[in-house]
Amino acid sequence: MYRLFCGLSLSLLALGAARAQEPDYSKVEIKTTQLAPNLYLLQGGGGNVTASVGADGTLIVDDEPAPLAEKIRAALVAVGATKPVRFVINTHYHFDHTGGNLAFSQAGATIIATHELRSRLEKGGAAGNGGSIKREMKPADPGALPAITFSHDLTVHMNGEAIHPVHYLDAHTDGDSVVFFPQSGAVAMGDIYVRYGFPFIDMLGGGSVQGMIRACEDVLRSIDSKTKVIPGHGELASVADLREYLKMLRDTTAAVAKALKAGKSLEQMKKENVLGRWSERYAPPNAFVNADAFTESIYLSLIRRSPKHGGTPG
Repeated sequence: MYRLFCGLSLSLLALGAARAQEPDYSKVEIKTTQLAPNLYLLQGGGGNVTASVGADGTLIVDDEPAPLAEKIRAALVAVGATKPVRFVINTHYHFDHTGGNLAFSQAGATIIATHELRSRLEKGGAAGNGGSIKREMKPADPGALPAITFSHDLTVHMNGEAIHPVHYLDAHTDGDSVVFFPQSGAVAMGDIYVRYGFPFIDMLGGGSVQGMIRACEDVLRSIDSKTKVIPGHGELASVADLREYLKMLRDTTAAVAKALKAGKSLEQMKKENVLGRWSERYAPPNAFVNADAFTESIYLSLIRRSPKHGGTPG
């Protein structure tokens, strides 16, 4: 059920508004996994949610589409939350990670995110990979906007944890945060790392494959081999899983760069299936991001000027 609704939510990004069809969120069940004494992974019908629950209250990273807010609250109560959510950290601006902002804000939560994320929520606009994947995003309700924004990083001290979101400027989008839970030995990566196959890189939202690679490299330098890696979508991962994903990003980028150096056009690369050797593993039938779409993302990342990057956690 989780995979079904995750896929439906992701598919909405790939469709125009006229073609998009909302999933039936009434059928979604929230799956809860305990990662540490005060830390939980919640999986439902959108991006994964990470929750710190304890005596100081509850902090969540991302909050899924809006219709699931009550189910998330119920799941938090089931693991011991006795008060409303105090803080929500958004990893990026897409609706399947920020849709619950308004509901949690109206119940008293403070939303935290990067300056860039707030700006994109506030203004709306097109999200897409610059090619075949595109969707118009409506401006968010003012009550859903982050009240606290940051440029590089900040720390929230809560439930015995120094929770540390760090900004990665040009990865999945230009407003991504990776959230470190050092005492619990976990890291929530948002959609910089996903497990549904080739990742969606929101080029229109300031993302790039180079930034995705640098962000994964930074995270791997900042964690140890036992760290639990929480993807934006998909099951809990290990450091070895993240290393494998990073290798795929590097190798596919090298393949497209080689074709580009040889004078191949984007259409030639697609026709020749330059990413074919990775397709079985990362582009199963009906994949959200197929080999052609990911070729577009890499090609467009390579031909545009390399953007700046947010930096490593302090």
